[in-house]
Amino acid sequence: MEELDHVLQKYATSQDLMDQIRYVAETLSVEFDKWDDQFVSGPSLYFLVVAETDFEEYTDPLGENVWPTDRCKIVLDSPEAFRRVAEDVAFSRDGAIIVTGDGTIQRQMVRVRSPNHAEVSAVADLEYPDWMGTKHMSALETSLRKNVLWAITLSEENGRVTTYLDGTYQDYPREEIGGRWRPDQ
Repeated sequence: MEELDHVLQKYATSQDLMDQIRYVAETLSVEFDKWDDQFVSGPSLYFLVVAETDFEEYTDPLGENVWPTDRCKIVLDSPEAFRRVAEDVAFSRDGAIIVTGDGTIQRQMVRVRSPNHAEVSAVADLEYPDWMGTKHMSALETSLRKNVLWAITLSEENGRVTTYLDGTYQDYPREEIGGRWRPDQ
């Protein structure tokens, strides 16, 4: 845990970054009104906030799936621009979005390879709840990597938002997003 504390100190804005990404994922979940429609998928996002730009050892580019950095390059520069681009990406692209600890969004979206037991021994001890699909399991496993600060997912199946940190997760089912601050519907 000392390594993680060191990284979190180095990137003091990581909590703000995670909060902004989670807020946008929650907003997209709450604003989407077709969750109960048959054969309809909602918005889907998978973000990894990493300490360094050295993430190629466990990711593969996903071809034409890119984050439009010409419209939004840094998460915290313009929350509204970030929300608009995240909404577009959530409905039109697949793959993980890499954000470095300083908030810079990488253009190429990626497929994340699961760590093997030799790379991350703690992966053998993970337990997966029944609701987790492949994106969520990937985020949980990847959160164990030493240069991953956070992972955040938005499920296209039911709008749940989940944050991952060091092999743990905090799940927010759609009906609980926003807690007591959520407006009545």
